[in-house]
Amino acid sequence: MRIDKYLKVSRIIKRRTIAQEACEKGRVFINGKQAKPGSTVKVADIIEINFANNTTKYEILEIREHVKKEDILYRIVE
Repeated sequence: MRIDKYLKVSRIIKRRTIAQEACEKGRVFINGKQAKPGSTVKVADIIEINFANNTTKYEILEIREHVKKEDILYRIVE
């Protein structure tokens, strides 16, 4: 699955266009490498997102096309 779509589906970022912009501005990394909006992600990848002064890391636990609000597709890595 594309990183921009995963960020939207997993509800890490609310809109796909915002996820695309974050990738294009170099704020999203997959396993330490800068991600483009079309970069693919898989289970066990570590996503790092830099917004303002905050850096948050997420580990992908599951990838699905459609999810319910209560489904958890990632965990926050310290």
